[in-house]
Amino acid sequence: MGAMNDWVIGVDVGGTFTDFSARNTRSGETHIHKRPSTPDDPSRAIVHGLRELQAKSGIPGDQINRFAHGTTVATNALLQRKGARIGMITTAGFRDLVEIGRQCRPLIYDLQTDAPMPLAERRNRLEVNERIGPEGRPITALTDDEITTVVEAVGRMDDVESIAVCLLFSFLNTTHEQRLKAALQRRYPALYVSASSEVQPEFREYERFSTALINAFLQPEVSRYMNRLRATIGQFAPNAKLGIFQSSGGLMSIEKAAAFPVRTALSGPAAGVVGAAASGALSDIGNIITLDMGGTSTDVCLIKDGETEIAGSRDVAGFRIRLPMVDIHTVGAGGGSVAHIGPDGLMKVGPQSAGAVPGPACYGAGGVAPTVSDANAVLGRLPEKLAGGELMINVEKAQAVIAGIAGDLNTSPVKAALGIVGIAVSNMTRAIRAVSTERGHDPRRFTLMPFGGAGGLHAVEVAAALGMKRILAPYAPGILCADGLIQSDLEEHFVTTCRTALSEARDKVLAGLAELNRRAADWIAGEAGDATDATKSVQLDMRYIGQNYELSIPIYRGGGDPVLPDKQALAARFFAEHERAYGHVDRDAQIEIVNLRIRASASLSRTVVKTDGPTGTPTPIARQAAWFEEDAPHRTAIYERGDLPAGTRLEGPVIITQLDATTVVPPGAAVTVDPALNLIVEIENV
Repeated sequence: MGAMNDWVIGVDVGGTFTDFSARNTRSGETHIHKRPSTPDDPSRAIVHGLRELQAKSGIPGDQINRFAHGTTVATNALLQRKGARIGMITTAGFRDLVEIGRQCRPLIYDLQTDAPMPLAERRNRLEVNERIGPEGRPITALTDDEITTVVEAVGRMDDVESIAVCLLFSFLNTTHEQRLKAALQRRYPALYVSASSEVQPEFREYERFSTALINAFLQPEVSRYMNRLRATIGQFAPNAKLGIFQSSGGLMSIEKAAAFPVRTALSGPAAGVVGAAASGALSDIGNIITLDMGGTSTDVCLIKDGETEIAGSRDVAGFRIRLPMVDIHTVGAGGGSVAHIGPDGLMKVGPQSAGAVPGPACYGAGGVAPTVSDANAVLGRLPEKLAGGELMINVEKAQAVIAGIAGDLNTSPVKAALGIVGIAVSNMTRAIRAVSTERGHDPRRFTLMPFGGAGGLHAVEVAAALGMKRILAPYAPGILCADGLIQSDLEEHFVTTCRTALSEARDKVLAGLAELNRRAADWIAGEAGDATDATKSVQLDMRYIGQNYELSIPIYRGGGDPVLPDKQALAARFFAEHERAYGHVDRDAQIEIVNLRIRASASLSRTVVKTDGPTGTPTPIARQAAWFEEDAPHRTAIYERGDLPAGTRLEGPVIITQLDATTVVPPGAAVTVDPALNLIVEIENV
């Protein structure tokens, strides 16, 4: 069973299923488990699933060393606007800043769609007479009387559970925000208070205020959830350290997650990207584009040289979050995406989805709309049984709903089904271009990695549309998010604004670097004491003077004290990145530095991955007719993935099925099982 405290468990809570991955870090022994989610209280599914996993694997609770969790609690609260009733305190004259925003329409060609209303109602946005100037020095002092007045005004708000304190230029001088926060906590001990200078201390008031408001909105619900989780995991695994996955791609403590829940807004999808990078490393593949396709949507992300692309700002559910987040692009293309005829008489696919209930018609659970899964069933690309036999595919019901839309289009059911799949592929291809071509990356230099339940059904067609020649299907595509949690490091981000021209920046940047380096070292000593190989990654946000947006330029990565390159080296790195991102560069224009960032990470005990696979010659478990073009079907062999030993090579068309996913290898492609038991699909004639 392994030595004491050698077990690590990753739990990813999704909308339909909660996935579990348990691995012994010494022996590599691995167990996976799935159970239905409990959206009303996700911790219930976690506890039940852990009990079931323990019963079938025999892992003693006291031998679990670490529990890593990816959560959708914050995401769902934002999507459904089911957070706390909140208030806001801001500098006099700025209460409407969060409503004005950037004056950008949510949809550029839609004059009717409004931006979502701020999370704090206008009557709950209070102003306070104070002002910090752009150099960080007080212009209008914050008096004790003013603090008393605004604190008493908070008491007259209706049922407010949480307050965001968002003052002008507080990222340069936190004094006023901290005094207000302390006064609020003294007067109202049960009130949650989010200070913008703690949530994200950098310039751009709207983005900082918006992020602090979201944090305040999420904090009561997420804090209560974290407390329930801590209590239940404590009963199940008394020795386990809890790590919560954050949107930037690393683990943080449960206390940090409760204080800064906005950091978990993309927790689940980001874990899948970490799992993808780890799977790629097993096959010595570092340049990857992920294709995480579920029932409702597809998430794509670019990984370069094993490093995930990070975005500094994202919109989630229409709200701007200014934090480092894995740069995931999402489109409404999933197995349950519904095909329909638009007002122009053309067929559309998504973003509406049949979801888990009733689901696609081929699931036999009452679905009546034609979906992508139904199209795949009609085309013979799905095996008769899914999820280890728990789900039987009803091809007759799929044929009935596809025949309906084919009749509307006056075409054959096969052509309609091929059209539905083709449109879904186009939607996914467009998403991949958003994270590759539009960011200066050539997708042909990357390997496509499909995961999620439906990614492997469409991966070859998506790759072919982008000119990509190679696909890697990981060993357990359906639980890659849970597996990514096991592979994750502890991580913390530190930022300071030091806006100054590059020619005059050295002293200011060195002072900021020394301060952030000290804070990173304190975090490593305090929160990462049991970890190994602590590293610091330093980036400078740089731009041309007068430019609106910055590029993040890496300048150091290592375990020691960071070193700042000279200004000529910094300029050269900025020019190279600017040319890659935008296709042009002006070597004579002046450059400025805006922000300095340090990401501190500490490696946790690395898991040994067991790759003992089957032996012998695999034989098909079935054969069926599958359509890849309209002319005629192909007699296609279906293999069970667990029967394929390393070194196996199969020419398409082939369908490979397993508990959590299906991989389709069409004619013109071949699949090989590599030593890590990953499937490598290579496409000819792209």
